[in-house]
Amino acid sequence: MTDEWRGWREAAEAALYGTNGFYLRAEGPAGHFRTSVHASPLFASAVARLVTELELDDPAVVDMGAGRGELLTGVLAALPEGFPVRAYAVERAPRPDGLDPRIAWCSEPPTGVRGLLFANEWLDNVPTDVAEADGEGVVRYVQVRADGEERLGDPVTGPDAAWLARWWPLAGPGERAEIGRPRDEAWAAAVATLQEGLAVAVDYAHAWGARPPFGTLTGFRAGREVRPVPDGTCDITAHVALDACAPAGSELISQREALHRLGVSGERPPLSLASSDPAAYVKGLAAAGEAAELTARGGLGDFGWLLQRVRPV
Repeated sequence: MTDEWRGWREAAEAALYGTNGFYLRAEGPAGHFRTSVHASPLFASAVARLVTELELDDPAVVDMGAGRGELLTGVLAALPEGFPVRAYAVERAPRPDGLDPRIAWCSEPPTGVRGLLFANEWLDNVPTDVAEADGEGVVRYVQVRADGEERLGDPVTGPDAAWLARWWPLAGPGERAEIGRPRDEAWAAAVATLQEGLAVAVDYAHAWGARPPFGTLTGFRAGREVRPVPDGTCDITAHVALDACAPAGSELISQREALHRLGVSGERPPLSLASSDPAAYVKGLAAAGEAAELTARGGLGDFGWLLQRVRPV
């Protein structure tokens, strides 16, 4: 109902995952925006390389926020023939028709597995409350109606206030922040399901000292950025304070650096190949173009990668 005022976390949860929610629709996320998974199969190949580098017997691959299984489909295709792996797609939407039967479809990540847990653009869709400093500098929750209209509500207190003070303090009236505590908790809970291996979160990110003063909450529909309206017609997303999610001993790097480590460089094939093997040259050029998009500064290459090793107790 448009006259019901709620915090952004509650409103976005209902709009994205409630009855007829945006992420439960048949077309899936790919019908509205393009991620690294959709940009090139090189991304799935890089994830497959992460799996093989773990050097674990019968490893699992757990894809958090799996969409319609596109990443796992690509990973299975990229792994060496006969490589033993168990694939789990974690997603609230129903299992899509025609998905590879090797992929298990789950609403929650399996526990006690050894392998790779991968979350590509998952945390940005974990709903958060939004805070804003009022005219006197008092930090208050932002409330919203289903038509997108906003007003300021009660002062932020308790764990949310502590999170803001530690990770995203607001300096003056009008400044806004997304309270990332639910994302920290969601990531910690996901990582806790691993017995051994590597957990990786990939997302739009910002870090301490460079937080956007007015927040990043926005919407997407049919490939276009739109006003965030929690009525189920658009994606509602906000960049992630990945440094707040990262425990001691983990690593934060850019997608550009991560993919370079995994052999996705964007290097063009030698010109001599054009005459000796024209088909291979054209294929190499196409791959170089896709790699360049995945690693581009000012684009996908600026995504943050959080890498967290999990060792058996």
